[in-house]
Amino acid sequence: QVQLVESGGGLVQAGDSLRLSCAASGRTLRNSYMGWLRQTPGKEREFVAAIYWNGGSTDYADFVEGRFTISRDNAKNTMYLQMNSLQPEDTAVYYCAWRDLWSPTWKAYGQGTQVTVSS
Repeated sequence: QVQLVESGGGLVQAGDSLRLSCAASGRTLRNSYMGWLRQTPGKEREFVAAIYWNGGSTDYADFVEGRFTISRDNAKNTMYLQMNSLQPEDTAVYYCAWRDLWSPTWKAYGQGTQVTVSS
């Protein structure tokens, strides 16, 4: 069972940047996807970005619009989300997620980290 621990959230102003981190442990991340999802009160969790651990290919939600970059450090089993040009609508709890190559849905989540962007 994989364990995921996020860090790096906080309170910033519109236009600022933040980098989120997700440290994974408990299993190999080979043949896995790691991703970021976010959730605001009263709404369903939504996809932000994902990375295929083996080759590093990435996928982003349309609303990212080139502002966010997902990356990984194989040696540290850690994934990152660099968020630039943050806007108030990016305010949410951001979750790190994991699924294996053959699973259509995310199988594990971290505890979440709050990102608040003030206008």
